[in-house]
Amino acid sequence: MAAVHPSAKIASTARIAPSAEIGAGSVIGEYCIVEDDVLIGARCRIDSHAVVKRWTTLGDDNVLSAGVVLGSDPLDKAFTGERSYLRIGNRNTIREHFTVSRGTEPESETVIGDGNFIMTSGHIAHNCRIGNETVIASTTLISGYVEIEDRAFVSGGIGVQQHVRIGELAMVGGMTRVNQDVTPYLTHVGPTMAVHGLNLVGLRRAGLVAEEIDRIRAAYRILFRSALPLDEALEKVETEVAGRHARHMVEFIRASKRGVCRRKGRTKEEDY
Repeated sequence: MAAVHPSAKIASTARIAPSAEIGAGSVIGEYCIVEDDVLIGARCRIDSHAVVKRWTTLGDDNVLSAGVVLGSDPLDKAFTGERSYLRIGNRNTIREHFTVSRGTEPESETVIGDGNFIMTSGHIAHNCRIGNETVIASTTLISGYVEIEDRAFVSGGIGVQQHVRIGELAMVGGMTRVNQDVTPYLTHVGPTMAVHGLNLVGLRRAGLVAEEIDRIRAAYRILFRSALPLDEALEKVETEVAGRHARHMVEFIRASKRGVCRRKGRTKEEDY
């Protein structure tokens, strides 16, 4: 028999596999399917017609809306059908008809952290790593091996290319084609993914004080609004701009394999 906590509520039409585990206070809705080797934590709510497939782990206090599918086989021709994983943390909301795949290589994993808000009718592909407190809006498609750092905001109708990274507290505008790395703390908008200044709304909501934002702005001006070659701009930021946020921008850009977008878009004067 499945290890279902006595306080969990399971709809009569739901199907729970024998080796699944369901934690205290969780609610499984009508016509849901929970396969073998699934672990669902405490106080999760899974609405009707959702499917949690094998080798998926959910932490506590997650909400899955109707039609969500978690742990599906990768959309990858290299996939051989062997065991891999999807691991999801705590306090995530995943809205209607969103799908998330497990890893491609045997024993590999797709990982989603804590406190993320993932909207409707999109996909997170194999081997992605999503941080904490991100927002991924409706109809956005995240390709394989993408990394999204904490508190990034990815708007709707976006396609993110494989192996791209989206930095901490970055904001990507709707309908943007994301084929290069997105530098932390900045806003990228449009089909050509031009840089449009600081993500001021996100930075302020995150509680950054004026001094911290001014340092990010100083780094941004050197890296994206000066005529310096990138290597010289990075060195200039290192020597002239203090603080962990400027340091993270430099480290992020230096670690980039796809390259970061430096294309200039229109920007508010306060960001320039």
